Amino acid sequence: MRRFALLPLLALSAPLAAQSAQGTVAVTIYNNNLALVQDIRATALPQGRTTVEFPDVSAQIRAETVTIGGADFGIVEQNFDYDLLSPSALMQKAVGQVVTIVRINPATGAETREQAKVLAANGGVVLQIGQRIEVLRDDGLPVRVIFDRVPPNLRARPTLSVTLDSTRAGTRPVSLSYLTPGLGWKADYVALFDEGLGKIDVQGWVTLTNNSGTTYTNAETLLVAGQVGDSQPQYGRSYNPQPQRGGMIKPGTETANRAQLGDFYLYPIKERTTIAQAQQKQVSFLDVGGAAAAKGYEYRNGWLGTQTEAQSADTVLRFSTSRDGGLGDALPAGTVRVYMKDAKGQPQFIGENTIGHTPMGSALGLKTGEAFDVKVKPVVEKRERLSDIRWRTSMRYTLTNARNAPVVVDLTQAGLDNYWDDTRILSESQKSERRSSDEAVWKVTVPANGEATVTAVFDTRY
Repeated sequence: MRRFALLPLLALSAPLAAQSAQGTVAVTIYNNNLALVQDIRATALPQGRTTVEFPDVSAQIRAETVTIGGADFGIVEQNFDYDLLSPSALMQKAVGQVVTIVRINPATGAETREQAKVLAANGGVVLQIGQRIEVLRDDGLPVRVIFDRVPPNLRARPTLSVTLDSTRAGTRPVSLSYLTPGLGWKADYVALFDEGLGKIDVQGWVTLTNNSGTTYTNAETLLVAGQVGDSQPQYGRSYNPQPQRGGMIKPGTETANRAQLGDFYLYPIKERTTIAQAQQKQVSFLDVGGAAAAKGYEYRNGWLGTQTEAQSADTVLRFSTSRDGGLGDALPAGTVRVYMKDAKGQPQFIGENTIGHTPMGSALGLKTGEAFDVKVKPVVEKRERLSDIRWRTSMRYTLTNARNAPVVVDLTQAGLDNYWDDTRILSESQKSERRSSDEAVWKVTVPANGEATVTAVFDTRY
């Protein structure tokens, strides 16, 4: 369908209403595609009943959450007009109406005008011009359509209109607040790890995203870390499954020096900022240098897991969020990207993983990749049936290290917690730590350019 050119309009069909421009704005943004917008606008009101239009509200505003407050007036009615002015919307609203078609002869430049009745505008425009029916085509010939008015419910931008009954005339602050989807934020972390010093520098960034349909100018912005309850259906939201989280070895018990709202931590943006429509904005919220960190290796074997070839151990970066020696803050959920400097001193990316909302004082083990030189080969050597319900399983784990320095591997045998929870380790070549009913962990030192072996015998029911 042709893109129609709009000539200056001859008349407006909608009655004039008082306009109340966006004022002092505060935006509270949650993690689950939800925001609270609070806007205080200086509004001139006459005495008696009047309609006030509030433009520059979210195109996705949840109209049932709108509250309006101020002195010496009552609310009679409110309407949210979100059918936006566009050439196609104008044409669809003009069905059954008469418009003016203007054509220009390319050879002579002569302009001709005809009155046409719009019969349909579904995937194309069907016109009745005099006694003939014509389809408006995109054939390269200059053509435009003149409309003599704007339909009353078409708006150039999303507009909330409210009928108020004021007891006095004058300008006063009117507060407007509402909930809206379309505004969101997430945290990202850049970590520079120095293996030799056992230190890590971490920069935390907040990324704001605005797809709500309007711009929030010079807004006081507050971010809430956590999932607030939201009873709204999730239709129309993009599917965004949560990625596998990085390992929290131990949740923290320290209270961060941050403001809280109920059970949520608050991350205010230090200065007012403009959150433009269809924009991503990044703001720093964490900058820590020289926190303690160490690299480790982990391998987790499932119950009765046996391999014909050795498997790579996971490379894990271990650090804490504690006040003493750690990052010293509660961390909102996000992605941690880890870098190390190469021989030339240039930072190089070595892996990433995600973390959930992490209390201060937590111990983290973040998997960044799989080790090239550190391998583990678990093998079920023997499985004996002792009775109708009991079995004895012998396991051997062979660990190899091609690095020129010794490494320590946390070797975990999982799956020990069956329905009856009576798995016993009858014997083992080195002492394990039973971290839970489901897992036994051996800390295995593998010599430089060498190998180590762990054996264990398990007595299980079934």
